[in-house]
Amino acid sequence: MNRVYVCSCFGITEQQVKQHADSGACSPRKLASACKAGTDCGSCVKRIQALLGRTATPVTQPAAAQLAATEEPMAEAA
Repeated sequence: MNRVYVCSCFGITEQQVKQHADSGACSPRKLASACKAGTDCGSCVKRIQALLGRTATPVTQPAAAQLAATEEPMAEAA
């Protein structure tokens, strides 16, 4: 059996990510709650997002820029 690991820290495979997604863990946060994938070193988060179909920003963008792109802009003080 050929296993493709997504999260080396917790030994989570692509197949396990897909199984958790089919069971309702359809976001990186829900997946992390289900199996801890993405909660240690974080190097697998982009791959998890891709597997879940949630890559809204380019992979080459720094993490801070990705976070800023997903947050709603704050209203300016008058």
